[in-house]
Amino acid sequence: MKTSISPATEQPPETQSEIIRERLAAHPFLVGMSEGHLRILAACTMATHFDSGQVIFRAGEPANGFYLIERGKVVLEELQSHGEPMMIDLVSDGEPLGWSWLFAPYLWQFDARAIEPCSALCVSGIMLRQHRDEDFFFSHELFKRMSEVMVRRLQAARSRLGAAKKAICSGIPSPSVS
Repeated sequence: MKTSISPATEQPPETQSEIIRERLAAHPFLVGMSEGHLRILAACTMATHFDSGQVIFRAGEPANGFYLIERGKVVLEELQSHGEPMMIDLVSDGEPLGWSWLFAPYLWQFDARAIEPCSALCVSGIMLRQHRDEDFFFSHELFKRMSEVMVRRLQAARSRLGAAKKAICSGIPSPSVS
């Protein structure tokens, strides 16, 4: 299975960039971002699609960017010692996927796999890191948004862990994450 990327020959580059900018502006993660910053992002972004079951990235591989999920669901998993994947989190419509591109050594921490067909915008972290050093307002805005997502997901993980601990102590099967 391969990632499908919108062919460059369908429309002139200016039109493609404008369509990507409009999709970025409509994505809940970026709502309210300045026009100039949306244009920077558009220059670093391409549309992509993942089939159900397709691996998007694997732990330990280079984290070269992040994804803005437009439609579909992606599971974040960690391979357990006995070889079975354990679900860490579920990312769906309107959410960003991946923040490992922000932090050295820029390697994915988990595996990500589409569990239903997904359309997404793939944003190049390599290009964004270049802009990060040139435009501190842009860098701050992106980091602030990513940090809010990280905190929300960490709080959700803490809640799931607490429920699992309580269930283990009481002998009740732990609640499913999905």
